[in-house]
Amino acid sequence: MKRTLIFILFLSTIFSINSCKYYNFTGTGKIDAKTFQVNYFQNNAELIEPGIERDFTLALQDLIQNQTNLNLVTSGGDLRYEGEITGFRISPMTATADQRTAQNRLTFTVNVRFTNMKKEEDNFEKPFSFFYDYPANNQLVGATLAAAKQEIFERITQDIFNESLAKW
Repeated sequence: MKRTLIFILFLSTIFSINSCKYYNFTGTGKIDAKTFQVNYFQNNAELIEPGIERDFTLALQDLIQNQTNLNLVTSGGDLRYEGEITGFRISPMTATADQRTAQNRLTFTVNVRFTNMKKEEDNFEKPFSFFYDYPANNQLVGATLAAAKQEIFERITQDIFNESLAKW
């Protein structure tokens, strides 16, 4: 009885250790790549917010570094992310009884081209978009802009990560 219990514990330990080879806590599964690169996302939006292309590029780099064990390189990466910012638009969302805007919506859109040098069938090009609603009496500067960028970048970079690596 004691031997059987030890054998079962031994087998369960071996299976648990072995299964980590194919799955990790970020949901990325098995990645054959060792390196990734995120090329600078050019801002081609009609409304230009200075520095947003740099901030977005860095946010995507940070997310991938934090959720994988891939190494960031400037060229020749096994995985390559590139694209352009195609939309940065502010539009009124709700109105008050006297026909004034009560809430504005900032919509941010980025077109992403993902290239997996190890597995071509994973390659894609597609737009990702998200929005942030804020009171119309606030200007999109300072803390309001910082909160908008944080929420939008978190959502879009996670969506890009899920599409390219997590396969969700």
